[in-house]
Amino acid sequence: MDVITNKQRYETLCREQGSAIPLFLQYWWMETVCYGKEWDVILVERNKQIVAAMPYHIGRKLGMKYIIQPQLTQYNGIWYRPQEWPSENKRLSFEKWAASKVVHSLKQLNLAYYQQSFSPVITNWLPFYWNGFKQTTRYTYRINDLSNSDKVYAAFDKDDRRKPIEKIADKVHVDWTLTPEMFYDFHNAYWQSRGQDDLLSKEFTIRVCNAAISREQGFIIALRDEDEQLVAARFVIYDQECAYSLMSALNPKGHHRGASPMLLWQALKHLSGKTKIFDCEGSMDEGIEQSYRLYGTIQTPYFSIEKCNNRLFKFLKYIKERF
Repeated sequence: MDVITNKQRYETLCREQGSAIPLFLQYWWMETVCYGKEWDVILVERNKQIVAAMPYHIGRKLGMKYIIQPQLTQYNGIWYRPQEWPSENKRLSFEKWAASKVVHSLKQLNLAYYQQSFSPVITNWLPFYWNGFKQTTRYTYRINDLSNSDKVYAAFDKDDRRKPIEKIADKVHVDWTLTPEMFYDFHNAYWQSRGQDDLLSKEFTIRVCNAAISREQGFIIALRDEDEQLVAARFVIYDQECAYSLMSALNPKGHHRGASPMLLWQALKHLSGKTKIFDCEGSMDEGIEQSYRLYGTIQTPYFSIEKCNNRLFKFLKYIKERF
């Protein structure tokens, strides 16, 4: 008799739970971004039901095993099965119990290093603190209600967002025909114009785009000018709860000032009725943070959880970050 693996059970769980499991924790997403790499999942059961899970990507270096976020993955971390709690005490008691089970399983992996960013829906990291983990509060920026596009637009900053959009409204038009291959080439040209190589490979970008689009959980939206020149492009993924803008690029040879806000505005209109929230995948960079605020977003905290169990790994990490 074949043994059913945790990943197989998790695939079934994700189908059953749907968008109750955040997109970046979904089985299909982990399979896509970890293709050719190693990933697994910790499952916690109670009364023969999976009540908590933690998918994770495993890396190896110099014989050391570690867990970090996969590429393009804003959140991983722990998931708790949604349920009604009679009191806050009961909820916190359950989370302490379930998280302790997860921590025990992590210890069995003999990791040199662990780092995952939890979804903003996770507001309690105390069970990890009690087990020696460290936490950094990070921020993303969200539009929490996409149902009324007029209200979404009205929240945009008048001078830095709405006026530039209105100035180019008759100079650009939306193009939905970009293939993942065309999008990568445009994205790569943008980064090369800034003196950098694209951080993502062509094969990886195309695979992720195709996976999301084939599931009707992603799209590539672009703008062209009056001469049909490509001005800007963006790749967006979503489920019934939240959408995320994963990659975007502007024409390195020149573009209208309002191209980026216009493109995002068109994407937001398209998402209305398809999902509830838009997550800008916020940055801790001061300049980027200000840019996101101009869209009327709400600053939303999330936890980056970390633990280093190996002095050599800690030293190598320090050297990489410093130099």
